[in-house]
Amino acid sequence: MIEQVGDFKETLSLQTPDILEQTISQLVQPAKTEPKISKQRIRSTLRASTLDGVFATIFSFTTGGVLLSNFLLELGATSVEIGILSAIPMLVNLLQPLGAYLADRSTSRHWYNLWIFGASRLLWLLLVGAIAAASWHYTDGSGLLEWTLAIVFVTSLLGAFASANWFSWMTAVVPHRLRGRYFGLRNSATTLISLLGVPLMGAGVSAWGADPVVGYGVVLLFGVAAGMFSLAFQFWMVDVNPQARSKQFSNGKVSEKTAENHKNFVPAVLKDVNFLRFIAYFTVWTFAVNLSAPFFNIYLLKDLNLDVSLVTIYSSLSAGANLLLLMFWGKLADRLGNRPLLIAVGLLVAVTPVLWLGIGNRPIALWVWLPLLHLLAGTTLGAIDLCTNNIQMEIVPIENPSTYFAIASAISGVAGACGTTAGGFLAEFPGMSLGGLFAISTAVRLLALLPLLFLREPRSLPLGTLVPAFLPFKFDRESSTPNKNVL
Repeated sequence: MIEQVGDFKETLSLQTPDILEQTISQLVQPAKTEPKISKQRIRSTLRASTLDGVFATIFSFTTGGVLLSNFLLELGATSVEIGILSAIPMLVNLLQPLGAYLADRSTSRHWYNLWIFGASRLLWLLLVGAIAAASWHYTDGSGLLEWTLAIVFVTSLLGAFASANWFSWMTAVVPHRLRGRYFGLRNSATTLISLLGVPLMGAGVSAWGADPVVGYGVVLLFGVAAGMFSLAFQFWMVDVNPQARSKQFSNGKVSEKTAENHKNFVPAVLKDVNFLRFIAYFTVWTFAVNLSAPFFNIYLLKDLNLDVSLVTIYSSLSAGANLLLLMFWGKLADRLGNRPLLIAVGLLVAVTPVLWLGIGNRPIALWVWLPLLHLLAGTTLGAIDLCTNNIQMEIVPIENPSTYFAIASAISGVAGACGTTAGGFLAEFPGMSLGGLFAISTAVRLLALLPLLFLREPRSLPLGTLVPAFLPFKFDRESSTPNKNVL
């Protein structure tokens, strides 16, 4: 583990010549779509984007995940209320097409991103104030649940206006041939922070003993400060002007068919069969995952009555497994494509919920089975998230990616919101247990993988290439003897 972290720190310095020089050469070649950018600016952009992700992750796990779930349970929230709360950030994704429209008409990806995310993160200070007021007996603490619901709704609403803008910004500054490796590196950095930070935050909440609500308020204040600090690093990133990019395409660099699609965008999307296949997969998959995802921690905290500090340790195991394999998944995605990984790894993710069935609070479950399940989840979900983001960048048109990203997020957001809401009601349904909910989630996840069999991805290799990719040697087809040349 120590050697892995050491290797990661060496990579994070961005001094590795192969990856860095390939990245720079891709970005500073004679401009076909963007002006020439100096090597120093590219180094600053990649380094700043990674640090931005690191501090944004601290904000994310203090305003969501197991820490927020435990806070809601301390306030007496039911499974239905937790399901609705989890649905809010996904439901507001319906506004992402409008956000993409506004972002594409701005003159700076950076400043648009800064104002939207800055406002949404600062609003969490209202919840910090409400917790402080309740602890000092200035207000009734019973209203904190309503405060939390309102703040999650408003901040998610604002975030929906900037998500597609951030995606388009990353698409413009990271070459498609190196996206797997770079985002694998970036995600490794954020995962390392989750590995270290989540248990520390959980221990901080537990340290307040009789009043963990106040403990969460202190942790939340620290998370908001980290979220604002992350936005400061974006000043060292290369900005992109959507208007200048659009003008370049209008100067004859776009085909007549693409220009026509700009005028009739909705018909163009509906005619893009490959994109619709991705939407079918993404929609059903998001519904299936969110049908059960918010309730794994609820199962541990409520049904098994485990302490939040132990649950955060489990989350750290997932983060650790994610960290160790993200760079591997990124390199493999660059070499084989994202589609075969989504299918192969998706099968493992699909059957994971049924492995939770029958778990009790016996010692073998607490110290062996549950850690193994979290290790499996961290290993596989990291690959799914990475490849899902990258495959979108591969299959959407380069001329106006923001709107495609927004449509995908909006549709999948509604599906995810329906999933968490349905999961909350099913969990409270008479005769239905969380185990039954997990089994339903597995069945729908398997169904979601079918559209990927028909999806086409540029540079994607056949699914059968995954088998030799995982072997330490490859076979000679004629002699059927192993060739020790490592892939």
